Amino acid sequence: MTEITFYTHADDPLDVARRIAAKAYGQGRQVMIYAPDTAVADAIDRLLWTTPTLGFVPHCRDDDALAGETPVLIGTRVDAVRSADVMINLDAGQPPGFARFERLVEIVGADDAAVEPGRARYRFYKARGYALTTHDLRQQAG
Repeated sequence: MTEITFYTHADDPLDVARRIAAKAYGQGRQVMIYAPDTAVADAIDRLLWTTPTLGFVPHCRDDDALAGETPVLIGTRVDAVRSADVMINLDAGQPPGFARFERLVEIVGADDAAVEPGRARYRFYKARGYALTTHDLRQQAG
């Protein structure tokens, strides 16, 4: 069953996603960054190209010709990944196909607009019997 981890109170959810993707890539894992919103997909794409300055996480869009050879994909085609290791959800709803991944990462922003959809996703997964882990990023910042 998919292991689901929530990171809550994220001041910068995209940076959290970038760090998690980089760590998973470093561990040899295949990553799907689920981002149906084009602006969000563009933003995480730029962030993966530019941060950190001396690092690089190989990535591309899920419809790119190199998607089958690339360890980190951005988009909505969950079937584009070779190995369903880690999915990072950058949408307000539950991503389709999440159950085929070993791990699902949910990042909930610190702003009020992100909290209720995050709580709804938490309730959705909990009601279906998934094991949930939560990391409050406020506690790690101090």
